[in-house]
Amino acid sequence: MGRVYNFSAGPAVLPEEVLKEAADEMLDYKGTGMSVMEMSHRSKAFDDIIKEAEKDIRELMGIPDNYKVLFLQGGASQQFSAVPMNLMKNKKAAYIITGQWAKKAYQEAQKYGEAIAVASSADKTFSYIPDCSDLDIPEDADYVYICENNTIYGTKYKTLPNTKGHTLVADVSSCFLSEPVDVTKYGVIYGGVQKNVGPAGVVIAIIREDLITDDVLDGTPTMLKWKTQADADSLYNTPPCYGIYICGKVFKWIKKMGGLEAMKAHNEKKAKILYDYLDQSKLFKGTVVPEDRSLMNVPFVTGDAELDKKFVAEATAAGFVNLKGHRTVGGMRASIYNAMPIEGVEKLVEFMKKFEAENA
Repeated sequence: MGRVYNFSAGPAVLPEEVLKEAADEMLDYKGTGMSVMEMSHRSKAFDDIIKEAEKDIRELMGIPDNYKVLFLQGGASQQFSAVPMNLMKNKKAAYIITGQWAKKAYQEAQKYGEAIAVASSADKTFSYIPDCSDLDIPEDADYVYICENNTIYGTKYKTLPNTKGHTLVADVSSCFLSEPVDVTKYGVIYGGVQKNVGPAGVVIAIIREDLITDDVLDGTPTMLKWKTQADADSLYNTPPCYGIYICGKVFKWIKKMGGLEAMKAHNEKKAKILYDYLDQSKLFKGTVVPEDRSLMNVPFVTGDAELDKKFVAEATAAGFVNLKGHRTVGGMRASIYNAMPIEGVEKLVEFMKKFEAENA
């Protein structure tokens, strides 16, 4: 089989151009006579790779000088602990629960202090983003936490919460580098890269410098102190070198595509093709209120579990893979990250129309 259209929520599709480049360099990276997988993280070659990657992500996102960029291990889930450990000075934080990952972060924070759910969309199976314009945030809360794009449920904040002067912490794993972002609105913005930026095993954390201190919770492991990582420029121990190398290539690819404005236009075009079809289909329907729809993750159902199963099987056989919805939701989900070509979405819709005609 040749390349399939991979709609996986993560690890997910990467730009073919990047994969080919990495394949060409697999045995000999720039005349070093070895693969990046084999080289020391203390070598000049890797030092150039990580510095170039940081320079490029800073340019892409317009990251101000008073923010550190950290390339870490443990994925986004490890930051569920690191965030309260580094920030919970008053042992109190506000969480907005819009899906599985925000809920897990909230539950993790309860181990370290008082985590307060100030808003939630659990009442309607996380199919919308709650109104966050006037939240009841305790004055002494150390931060307000959100998961900005909800991979499982397909929702996205279109307006950031009114944090009333509190530090905003955002997990952006599934919308990372999909559109322009004003970093100054966040204290911490972080994401696992395996959805939109690179292979699993790397989390990129962008943290305002005043939040990186030695004043952390008692018992915080050395590795989870942001200051440990920041002081060592992400090289306190061996980092996920190959993953960082691929991320760097993806940053170059995004720049070549025109940057984050161009990426947003590309993603809006793809999402419109799929949502327009779902809105007029008699068989398939989207599960998210239109105003909160994600550009990255599109869940949909037929309303019949057996028919959903049949669709996933036939789609897989036709080369449209990983369309099965998350186990907590069922149905289907098409993740259409940056590297998914428009043609992939167009062909998926063609296949869905054919399936609808045959199963109406």
